[in-house]
Amino acid sequence: MRNLLWIGSLSYLLIGLAHVVMGAVLEELLQYFQRDYSDGGLLIFAQFSGFLIGVLTTPWWSKQLGRRGMILLAFGALTLGQSVYSFLPSWEWMIVTAPLAGFGFGMVEAAIGALVIGFVHKNKAVAMSRLEVFFGIGACVMPVLGSVLIMMGLWKISFPILAAMSLGMLILWSFISFGSMDAVLTKQDSSEEKGAASGTDIQGEEAPSLNGRRGLPLLFIMVVFFFLYVGIEMSLVHFLPSILIEHSGTSSALGTLGVSFFWIAMVIGRLFAGHLSEKWGYGRYLLMNGFGSLLVMAIIPLITGLAASYSLILLLGLLMAGLFAIGLIFTNQILPGTAERTTSLLIAAGGLGGALLPLLTGKVMDQYKSVISMWTLIGLMALMMAMLVIVIRLSDSVLVVDRKVNVEK
Repeated sequence: MRNLLWIGSLSYLLIGLAHVVMGAVLEELLQYFQRDYSDGGLLIFAQFSGFLIGVLTTPWWSKQLGRRGMILLAFGALTLGQSVYSFLPSWEWMIVTAPLAGFGFGMVEAAIGALVIGFVHKNKAVAMSRLEVFFGIGACVMPVLGSVLIMMGLWKISFPILAAMSLGMLILWSFISFGSMDAVLTKQDSSEEKGAASGTDIQGEEAPSLNGRRGLPLLFIMVVFFFLYVGIEMSLVHFLPSILIEHSGTSSALGTLGVSFFWIAMVIGRLFAGHLSEKWGYGRYLLMNGFGSLLVMAIIPLITGLAASYSLILLLGLLMAGLFAIGLIFTNQILPGTAERTTSLLIAAGGLGGALLPLLTGKVMDQYKSVISMWTLIGLMALMMAMLVIVIRLSDSVLVVDRKVNVEK
């Protein structure tokens, strides 16, 4: 299990890098091909489309190839995609290749996340938070690395670096031994399917499943929760500098520094999220940190001082740090036996929110003041927390009803 966690962490570091590499060098890439920002948007959307396909088809590929085979396919696609990027072929070939790269890192994220949630039984939240820490490190490092390479005139080697790293992960996943888990990785395990079909958890108690009338509403609401959460997070990452510049009257450089503070706080927060959620309980952790995030976001528009704004951004990053990972574990706790399907669907919902909600935020920024954009995000966060409260109340009542039925039987 230790091997799984370490190679999983390295894999998440790589996909953190792969997620943001295109944005890190986009300006230079567009100048190289003599393209405008609309073309850049098309390239990113094409990559996101591949990401969505990779995430959503993860359960199917797992059944066809086994879990190890599926992960090898994902890293193979990512290696090929980054290798084609490395040659900087025609713009048309860049567009064609983008879905392949997105498919690769999308499937890696869903597959390894499902593995950890499904098969790590002790300190599951700690393990999942470790993956998210490495993802956050990758997302932080890539823009800095991209900036350094641009200043050195070497931005083109960003893609070969990722191709080499992806090939290294492909080789590691091919040959490393996971002990007793090797059989699980090479063959589709039917325990999840049986658990989902029977509606029982590992203690033998009745529990909602994706196939039941009670399970589907819970899953649908959590899909909305993840759509909103990732959309809000990505909107903050993209527009926080503009909000700080307009609201606090600071410079562009200092405004951009706010995003760095946010990511640093996210990485630090993820170091503790797993331990805190195991201590408090997943649902209580999500409620406390979610409503804490909502309160901090509501204070930010009322503060104009830059130092106070930075402090609030740091606190916001700490509070939001574990919502994604712990939310995945919480959903799989209330819908046991469906880790691969549930995880892939929720990650896909998050990816869709991360693509669409920043568009909404951008339109609001264009038409109104930045403070209106911030209040829009606050409203979406309030809606997200309402979804969470509903799920917690429904899941508690469902489990009570199911246990009564089980006793009567």
